[in-house]
Amino acid sequence: MSAEVGHAPIVKSLLWPDETATQFFAQALAGQPTLRNAFVELHGDLGAGKTTLVRHLLRALGVPGRVKSPTYAVVEPYELPDLHVWHFDFYRFSDPREWEDAGFRDIFASPGLKLAEWPEKAAGFLPRADLLIQLEALTDDARQVTLTAQSPLGVALLQAIAPDKSPALQEPQEGRT
Repeated sequence: MSAEVGHAPIVKSLLWPDETATQFFAQALAGQPTLRNAFVELHGDLGAGKTTLVRHLLRALGVPGRVKSPTYAVVEPYELPDLHVWHFDFYRFSDPREWEDAGFRDIFASPGLKLAEWPEKAAGFLPRADLLIQLEALTDDARQVTLTAQSPLGVALLQAIAPDKSPALQEPQEGRT
């Protein structure tokens, strides 16, 4: 189900020293109109900050109230006046075919923002993501972040959130951990 891409993926590496940097990044990303129909995969170990990033992003998009992790529900839908958002967590999938059995193909074919944690658990069934976000915990607070654009939409997102526009988008310096 992967779409072909006419270019090599574009990769950007960032260092978030604390959760405030995560929040600034989420705000910068939420401000991009192209995000409205993007598919974003979030990768990282347990505790890397995937759900924290999604919570900050949903808040920045205007989602009111409690933002729950969809670990048990698999998907949490959010409906804003001019945007549909689906937050998936495939952690509990034991077989990628569960994705198709759950009817998620229709959601991914519809307009709106799709955010997926643990996408590797649905490997082979998900469409190609526009943007991959790999989070690695360096300390309790700091995160090494790798952004990979895999589509023209993903490239537009990366170009729009340049490091000079936000303190959360600082690229790591040599020797800095």
